[in-house]
Amino acid sequence: MAAAEPFAAFDGQRYLNLETYRRDGRGVRTPLWFVAGPAAAGPVLYVYSLANSGKAKRLRRSAEARIAPCDARGRVTGDWVPVRATTVSGADHVLGMQLLDRKYWPWKTLLNATVLLFKRRERIVIAIRPVT
Repeated sequence: MAAAEPFAAFDGQRYLNLETYRRDGRGVRTPLWFVAGPAAAGPVLYVYSLANSGKAKRLRRSAEARIAPCDARGRVTGDWVPVRATTVSGADHVLGMQLLDRKYWPWKTLLNATVLLFKRRERIVIAIRPVT
């Protein structure tokens, strides 16, 4: 992979496997929907999760992670890439959700609708950037 295209392996993919780390160093892998951010923002991928999820808690402690393309069941189909994954807010949060809604329409729209039916649970957007 070229330095200018650290996420080239994710082009055309629907899922990525995000590995975050517990305090004892053991990795926890999670398959997630993702979307690439605008080129002007530099190489960035967005995913979303619930604010109280395990991965969100682990990322609040340490932004160190790695990602790999995978299938819906989490089976890795490419090489691992070291990344920094951080929660974003404001305009970046809105942009990430809009891009995810567009890429995964109508499934993401249906999931958004379920938020209205059940107890409101805060969702976060995580920006994933390559380690430089």
